[in-house]
Amino acid sequence: MAQENFNDLVAFVTVAREESFTKAAAKLGVSQSALSQTVRSLEERLGLRLLTRTTRRVSPTVAGERLLKTAGPRFDEIQAELTALTEMREKPAGTIRITAGEHAAVSILAPALEKILPDNPDVTVEIIVDYGLTDIVAERFDAGVRLGEQVAKDMIAVRISPEMRMAVVGSPSYFRQHLSPETPQDLTAHNCINMRLPTHGNIFPWEFEKDGRELRVRVEGQLVFNNLVMRREAALRGLGLTYMPEDQIMAYLDTGDLIRVLEDWCPPFPGYHLYYPNRRHASAAFGLIVEALRVKS
Repeated sequence: MAQENFNDLVAFVTVAREESFTKAAAKLGVSQSALSQTVRSLEERLGLRLLTRTTRRVSPTVAGERLLKTAGPRFDEIQAELTALTEMREKPAGTIRITAGEHAAVSILAPALEKILPDNPDVTVEIIVDYGLTDIVAERFDAGVRLGEQVAKDMIAVRISPEMRMAVVGSPSYFRQHLSPETPQDLTAHNCINMRLPTHGNIFPWEFEKDGRELRVRVEGQLVFNNLVMRREAALRGLGLTYMPEDQIMAYLDTGDLIRVLEDWCPPFPGYHLYYPNRRHASAAFGLIVEALRVKS
């Protein structure tokens, strides 16, 4: 195919991946009508229908799926190589995309970036908070953050946090009306503030360990959230007990606004790791981020 048609292929790949002319046009910075005409011209030259268009969705046909699988990765490789070349200079520059859970983004990534970004104005970091186990290669992220035991073996992993502990806490007003649990099983009699994660599909179980004995307790309560802040705020208001990373409640323990229970059932566990494909091209900007996050031994 002649070189002048490469833009048509880029247009098709973008529409197929976004499954929307509107989203693809915004991503490419062109009008929706111009993008539609570009893809239609490509289909006419090939003599094949590449996309099935409905009022709700755009999806590739069999021929379109074949072209997407062939052309898409090649354009990704070209873009990655061009990005690597433009970043081959002494001053770090470029955009780094990272996916992480809310806790890691707030407690690990944000403080580290606060220290380095002011001195590196040409570096842009995009952080997407996602509780799912994102495929960073398929979603075109530079790196992801997970707990150590969740990192795939074919990835390079860099430790970016110390060991962590979970904590079960409630407010003084809650404990004035309820007895403190002595064992994890006692939690079944309490109003517990729960969390729902997409990786589990249901309510996240509370995990405990003591003297080599591991317990996963499925607690119940009137409130379910999918983020840290709302769970902590609900606990502060006396609406129940919650289970969350220790660092998120230490200040409230010091002031007495929260009370901790079952501490002996919450041992340390491996912390967060930054992970990325071993074939990723190193750049000055990416190296800067990795070193800023790396736990110094």
